[in-house]
Amino acid sequence: MRSLAVTAVVTPDHTLTVAVPADIAPGPHRVVVMIQDGVPPPQGQSDFLNWPAHAAAPADPSCTFRREDLYGDDGR
Repeated sequence: MRSLAVTAVVTPDHTLTVAVPADIAPGPHRVVVMIQDGVPPPQGQSDFLNWPAHAAAPADPSCTFRREDLYGDDGR
């Protein structure tokens, strides 16, 4: 279990949007939400919608990740 302190955006249609760190795996998670009324977000943090994009490149094509490449002759 992890505890995250993040800033969330509630839209006019009452939808909550939260950005989480990249090490959180995609998929279903149990989440507990606590709303603190009247507390402004911390200063100095940028809006998560304006975060810069991460430069990503395809994996090295010479890496095949075939079973024969990953395991020995006994298959383990």
